[in-house]
Amino acid sequence: MDMLNKLKSTVSTTVSQLSGVLPGNPVTREYEVGKLIGSAGPDLLWKIFSGYKKSTKQEASIFVLEKKLLEKYSKKDRDQLVEVLRRGIAQLTRLRHPQVLTVQHPVEESRESLAFATEPVFASLANVLGCHENINPVPQQLRDHKLFEVEIKYGLQQLIEGLIFLHNDVKLLHCNICPESIVVNQQGAFKIFGFDFCTSSQDPTSKLWPVREPDPELSHVSQPNLDYLAPELGRNHRRHGNGANTIGCGASADMYSLGCVIVSIYQNGKSPWQMDGDVECFYRHAGSHSQSLQRMEGVPPDLVDHVRSLLHPTPEQRPDAHQLVKISWFDDVGVKTLNYLDSLFQWDNLQKSQFFKGLPQILPRLPERVCLHRVMPCLAKEFVNPSMVPFILPCSLHIAQEASKENYVAHILPHLRPVMKMQEPVQILLIFMQRMELLLQKTPPEDVKSDVLPMIYRALEAEAAPQIQELCLSVIPSFASLIDYPAMKNALMPRIKKLCLLPSGQLSVRVNCLICIGKLLDNVDKWLVLDDILPMLPAIPSKDPAVVMAVLGVYKMALEHPRLGIPKEVIATQIVPFLFPLLVEPGLSLTQFRALVSTIKEMLAKVEEEQKSKLESVAALQEEQRTALGNLALNDSSSQNSTSSGGASTASSANNSAVSQQIDALFSQLSTSSETTKVKQTTAATPAMASSNVVANSRIDSGIVAPAIAMPKSGMMSLRSAPNSTPTTWNNNNVNGTRANTTAANKDPVSSMIHSNLSAMGGMGGIRPANQWAPPSQAVPSPAWNHNPAAAPIQQPQMRMMATPLVPQNQQFTQQNPMMTVMMPQSTFSQPISPMAPTTPAAFRPLARSDIDDLLS
Repeated sequence: MDMLNKLKSTVSTTVSQLSGVLPGNPVTREYEVGKLIGSAGPDLLWKIFSGYKKSTKQEASIFVLEKKLLEKYSKKDRDQLVEVLRRGIAQLTRLRHPQVLTVQHPVEESRESLAFATEPVFASLANVLGCHENINPVPQQLRDHKLFEVEIKYGLQQLIEGLIFLHNDVKLLHCNICPESIVVNQQGAFKIFGFDFCTSSQDPTSKLWPVREPDPELSHVSQPNLDYLAPELGRNHRRHGNGANTIGCGASADMYSLGCVIVSIYQNGKSPWQMDGDVECFYRHAGSHSQSLQRMEGVPPDLVDHVRSLLHPTPEQRPDAHQLVKISWFDDVGVKTLNYLDSLFQWDNLQKSQFFKGLPQILPRLPERVCLHRVMPCLAKEFVNPSMVPFILPCSLHIAQEASKENYVAHILPHLRPVMKMQEPVQILLIFMQRMELLLQKTPPEDVKSDVLPMIYRALEAEAAPQIQELCLSVIPSFASLIDYPAMKNALMPRIKKLCLLPSGQLSVRVNCLICIGKLLDNVDKWLVLDDILPMLPAIPSKDPAVVMAVLGVYKMALEHPRLGIPKEVIATQIVPFLFPLLVEPGLSLTQFRALVSTIKEMLAKVEEEQKSKLESVAALQEEQRTALGNLALNDSSSQNSTSSGGASTASSANNSAVSQQIDALFSQLSTSSETTKVKQTTAATPAMASSNVVANSRIDSGIVAPAIAMPKSGMMSLRSAPNSTPTTWNNNNVNGTRANTTAANKDPVSSMIHSNLSAMGGMGGIRPANQWAPPSQAVPSPAWNHNPAAAPIQQPQMRMMATPLVPQNQQFTQQNPMMTVMMPQSTFSQPISPMAPTTPAAFRPLARSDIDDLLS
């Protein structure tokens, strides 16, 4: 949160600064102004902002001078300073040299400001050395910036070359070489800036330039920096009295200022002389004969003598720029490398290729910042030459390896994107394949999908060179974990399969495809293996021993993989039929044959074990089901037997109640209103039949079946055509008990109807007709009626089938229809039960296999 607040404060500060300065300046019409990055110029009055040109998006820096900062000076000083600054920028705009700051847009003036645009810069040298005036807040990158030795050497060498250009070619004396007038661009190069006090020679043959001495009456900001000014500019004042004079100075005046800059660089921005803008102090220092610097702390020993000669009071004793640039201190491999990169455009391809071949051995000696900001931009300019890319690309990837991921994304990846799309020469793709792991580690995932993976796909195309294909297949498993699954399934794997199945493909490519597939099994799912990979192996158009062993390796890895595995059905129907003919391939060696046989045996053992386990499980489950059903049927029969022998006081179980309710519902559907009318008409029968009906019903409820009663044919027909119109209560034991005889059962239409309905109900609590439970040896009860009440033990019913009586008790239907007494339950009548002859209770046989089958059906 603090970071967000700080960022918000910074943005608000920048916007507020620009809103009050630049709205009326014409520069803002063409350039978009960004954040504050530095300051430069006299007293660091120029503020430097980052920005870009709106029309071309070209990066730039915008220098802004706020006129409100000049309010602390007098009006005369303000007017003079504005005129000096305007003249200096105009002179800078006319100059074009690599060591001179390049102006993109000339100075524009508004009521509030002066502004102009230049090439992108980092900051002024004074900012780099620790002077942060007129910068609020100070950027973090500027606060932590420290110059490396190779940067100092290279920067000073550039300054010397720039002075050579000014003195010899332009015939211009700068007169204010100091850290405030030197700008460091984004590549780390030193650029000459601040031509506010420069002077040109009117005589081309003359080696002197007219220079005005410092004026005590002017403000220090309207004059050159006195701390870096040559002493000969103050000696004339002592000789000729007060007032500012114009004297002739040579190029040695700028060389003296350069010596002071060297000391200031090694002493963290402190100038060798501290004048504090006091002109009188400068005059005293210039007139002194002991102004030579005795202590130069931090200056390298190899450079001390050269600096002393630059700071010599006598101009003639100072070396010129040509002599200084040739000293041994500049004989550094890094400096020579950077200088060579600056002049690449002057060399032919053969010379460039020789240089790029040796560059990877030099890059480790250079700091990372130099490689990123100085070397890499020079290399990127050569990417437009395809023939040079194979020589440049290894150097670029070496820089990428040493750079952090953030720097790689910001400074290297933008240059590599166009190269990744190149298809010629083929060495480009080969180099990328060799360093693919580096690219995938540092490239963001979205750039991998858009730039890196398409390059891999191109390498797997049939048109690519076999060497590139083999190399690509060998490196793909190393970064397979970085490829998302959709790209693996839909883009990468189909191309590998196509390359492997290519009829005209080389043997080494096909084997590498299979090896690559085997290594990729850890990154795919089971369904991709079963649906795409395994069906592809038998279709490979080659039975070479190397291909056979590679196929065998894929099978073995998939079989033994803890997450994948191969189902026994696939092994039995696809793999083994494919592998068996390979056993007789003539090209197999003994070792290869043994490996093939071992794998086949392993697969067969797997099939045998899994299928045997499955069959055993099925058999055990079936046996368990049979046992459970048999136990259930035996429990039902024993429960019925114990209930029938236990007396009328035993309550019916929940299961029997459910069965009774289902049977009641069945019989309730058998009646119609017309048949009810017929039954009512037959109730005028004699009451003598009631007792016999009761006796018969009692025998049915107790589990003893009465003999068949003769019945006229007309009565039988009437019963068949007129089923019960009202539900009747039935005893469950009557259904499950023994039947009287087969003849009576066949002649009884009601019993036949009951049996047929019970059979149609299928599986209801094990209900069966009586004749299915009586053992063959069971004696059939005598058909004679027994009226001895003492000899007729009546068994209590186990479960009654509830139904409504056929007729009311006050009717005489039973006398006329004695056959219907079989259908009357005991609870229907109010008369006592008539005694019957003693009979043998019905016996139950054990549960048979046919009974279980009937239950299961």
